[in-house]
Amino acid sequence: MAKISIDRNRSQGTISRYIYGHFAEHLGRCIYGGIFVGKDSRIPNENGMRRDVVEAMKAIRLPVLRWPGGCFADEYHWRDGIGPQENRKIMVNTNWGGVTEDNSFGTHEFLELCRQVGCEPYITGNVGSGTVREMSEWVEYLNSDGDSSVVRERRANGRQDSWGVRFWGVGNESWGCGGLMRPEYYADEYRRYQNFCRQYGEHKLYKIACGPGDVDENWTEVLMKNAGSCMDGLSFHNYTIPGGWDHKNSATQFTQDDYYETLAISADMERKLMLHARIMDRYDPKKRVGLIIDEWGTWFDVEPGTNPGFLYQQNTMRDAMVAAVHLDIFNRHCDRVFMANIAQTVNVLQAIILTDGDQMVLTPTYYVFDLYREHMNAKELDCFVEAGKIGTDKFSLPGVTASASEKDGRITVTLSNLHPEKDEEVVIRLRDEAIEKAEGRILTGKMDQFNDFGNALLKVEAFSDFEVKDGHLVVRMPACSVAEIRL
Repeated sequence: MAKISIDRNRSQGTISRYIYGHFAEHLGRCIYGGIFVGKDSRIPNENGMRRDVVEAMKAIRLPVLRWPGGCFADEYHWRDGIGPQENRKIMVNTNWGGVTEDNSFGTHEFLELCRQVGCEPYITGNVGSGTVREMSEWVEYLNSDGDSSVVRERRANGRQDSWGVRFWGVGNESWGCGGLMRPEYYADEYRRYQNFCRQYGEHKLYKIACGPGDVDENWTEVLMKNAGSCMDGLSFHNYTIPGGWDHKNSATQFTQDDYYETLAISADMERKLMLHARIMDRYDPKKRVGLIIDEWGTWFDVEPGTNPGFLYQQNTMRDAMVAAVHLDIFNRHCDRVFMANIAQTVNVLQAIILTDGDQMVLTPTYYVFDLYREHMNAKELDCFVEAGKIGTDKFSLPGVTASASEKDGRITVTLSNLHPEKDEEVVIRLRDEAIEKAEGRILTGKMDQFNDFGNALLKVEAFSDFEVKDGHLVVRMPACSVAEIRL
C-alpha cells in the first residue's frame, strides 16, 4: 500500500501554465506534414495548418510553443522565411537529414499557428551563425508599431499590427550545436545580444539564456555569475536515453529491465534540476530567474525504415509514465521551474501527436498532458508520497509518483502506478481535513502498448475505482496507469 499526504497549508507557489509547453523544430516531419501542409493541401487546413492537429493542441490547452529549434535555430535566418513564397530562400537542413528546406513555414506562419492554437510563441534567436543586428531586427519586426524600414517590411508582408512576442531565447545549446562556445564566451555574447533586443511599447521581453545540458554545473555557475542580472530565464536540456547515446533502446521492443532503467533515468531529473537550482539560488535567492526546461523527453532509436535524421519514434505507455514522472517533478519545483517544453510536438521524439498523410493519432503522452491540465496556474500543494521501490539493483525508483494543486476550491491530484504488472492500493489523505467525495479519469495499458493508425485503443477514460474510508480516499490503481483525481 502506498500513501499520499497532502497539506493545503504548505506550498511552493503557483504552478506556471508554461510548464506544460511544447517544442516544434524544423526537424523531420514535425512542421512539414505534421503541422503545416499548405493552403492547397487536400488535408483539411486553415491557412495551411492541419485542423486536426490544431484542434488536438487546443484541447489540452497548449500554453506555449517553442520554435524554430533546437539546433536548427542557429542556422536559421528569419528573413529567409518571410515575404512571397516564391521569393523565399531554399536551403539544406544540415542538422536534420540533409533535406531541402524551402522556408514556406516562417515567422508569419508560426504566429498564425499560435493564433489558431491560442498559445504564446517562444522564439529562439540565431546566435551561432547569426548577428546581433539580425536578432534585434527580428524583435523589432514582431513587436514594434513605430515607423521604420523593418516595420514597413512587416506591413508590406500583410501584418499591420505588432504581435508582441514575449519569450525570446538567445541561442540554443551554445555549448554544442549552437556554436561550441565556452561558458565565459557565451555569457559575454548573451549580454551583448540581449542588450539589443529592445522593448517596444508595452511589449516587455522575457529573455532566456542558453543554460546547461545535463549536469554541467560549471556552465550554470558561469552564466549566473556573469549574466544572471540581465536574464529572465535560464534553459536546461535533459533527455531520457536508456542505454546511452550509442546504445539507445527501441521505442516499442523493450524488456521490463529497459522499462525500469527508463523510469529511473527520468526520476533522476529531480536531482539534476536541484543541482542547477542550488547554484541559481546563490546568485538569485529571490528566484527571479526562471529555470526553463525547454527540451526534455525520451530519445530512442528511430522506427525501422525511417530517415535516421528525422528522429521519428513510436510512443508507448512507457513514454506516458516518463511524462508523468517529469511533470510531477516540475510541479513540485514550481518555485524555480517557470517553463518546460517537451520535445517534440508532432512526429519527432516523444511526440504528443503522430501523423501519416491525412491520418492522425494521439499518443499516450498526449493523454498525460490532458490529465494534468488542471494544474495550470493552480496553487501547488505539498504532496508527500510513501511508496515501495520498484526496479532492479541498478535502476530503481518509488513505485508511485504524484503531485497536487488547488484552484477555485478544488484539489487536483495526479498520481501514477509505475509498476508494469502489479496493481497498487493508494491511500490519499488531506492533513486535518476529511475527504468527502472525488471524481477521476485514468489512462492505463501494458507498458509497451501504443496507439497506431487505425488501432488507437489507449485513451483517457472515466475512473471510479476508489472509495472514501474514514475521511481518506482509497484508490485502486491498475498497473502502468496515470490518473487524475479531483477532490
